[in-house]
Amino acid sequence: MSETLARSGLRVRTPAVYGWAAAALVLIAVPFYLDRFWLQAGLFAMVAALGAIGINLLTGATGQLSMGHAFFLAVGAYGYCAFAGDGTDGLAGLGLPGWLAAVLAVALAGLAGGVFSPIAGRLRGAYLGIATLALIFIGQHVLFNAHDLTGGYNGRAVPPLSLFGLTFDDTELLVAQVPFGAVEKLWYLGLVLLLGGVLFARGVLRGRPGRAMNAIRDHRIAAGVMGIPVARYRAAVFVLSSMYAGLAGVLLALVFQRTVPEYFGMALSLEYLAMIVIGGLGSVAGAVAGGVFVSLLPQLLNRYSDALPLVSAPGTGGIAPGEAARYLYGAAVVAVVLFLPGGLARLAAGRPGKPGRPGGSGDPKGANNPKSPTVTDPTPTPTHTPSNEPSGEAR
Repeated sequence: MSETLARSGLRVRTPAVYGWAAAALVLIAVPFYLDRFWLQAGLFAMVAALGAIGINLLTGATGQLSMGHAFFLAVGAYGYCAFAGDGTDGLAGLGLPGWLAAVLAVALAGLAGGVFSPIAGRLRGAYLGIATLALIFIGQHVLFNAHDLTGGYNGRAVPPLSLFGLTFDDTELLVAQVPFGAVEKLWYLGLVLLLGGVLFARGVLRGRPGRAMNAIRDHRIAAGVMGIPVARYRAAVFVLSSMYAGLAGVLLALVFQRTVPEYFGMALSLEYLAMIVIGGLGSVAGAVAGGVFVSLLPQLLNRYSDALPLVSAPGTGGIAPGEAARYLYGAAVVAVVLFLPGGLARLAAGRPGKPGRPGGSGDPKGANNPKSPTVTDPTPTPTHTPSNEPSGEAR
């Protein structure tokens, strides 16, 4: 069977398949064994990974700098509350079913990105970064002052999501004699959303849109000469990135169970930029890895602050866990830029960009490429000289 697949051009990696299957089983079994803290930390990591995938499509794959990612997370979170709220708390709400409210909230984030997309299609680099920075200031002003919609400084409660007759709240549901509350139920929802987001982004990057996005990132003028509509692609990717952020915002609201305007500030946008730099620009796996790293670090420091030197609870004289986390992933950004430009994704892949490595960027027609021609002559020629020997040198 494996020989047939190999002849058809598909590479069979049995250890990788077993590894992914084992990881899937572990993730499915996690709610049965871990307490609420670890489940909630994992859910925040999923939220961060979803949002990081969106900004990585924009910044890493297309080369468009955005400082307003937190704005679109806020649109998704507050949009869900407004669509699903029933108005009993004195705040505006349409009382729609939870699943429909979530879909409309993601669409609303995409619509907000579409309104800004003409600007995103024509600006690039620092100019787009400064323009998107204005979204943060506008969003913060609206969130703090539109009391009837957002609840002002105190925020607003998040209505629970109902899907297929299952309500994702703290009403206990016994599964194999294990009580499932809100975080246990949301764990599986987060896994499904993250898996769907990863697969969709990988499909985009591996297809024609991904090649066009990379061409725009590497050489905008050459991409235009080749017939790629640069402004249209930039605008479309900005909308897609906004929808990813909106989806992350909806999941974040469901996990927090309360939206707070202060959370969706400039610091959150900077954290997302740190995620994609640490994880690896242009890589979906890198976005997930960077999101997990940056989101889990402050929670772990807060959990184990008593056992760590110099780190203590806020107001006790030491470095607060949140501040220590910012120092650490700030140092991680500097280390990645200086010593590991490909980020965690390149490190996990065994530095695929190293010259002479089969299948890497230094050997695009290496032995692992199923489309590479087969050399039947055992005698090496200067054309097929191995990369570790001088060209033309006899064996």
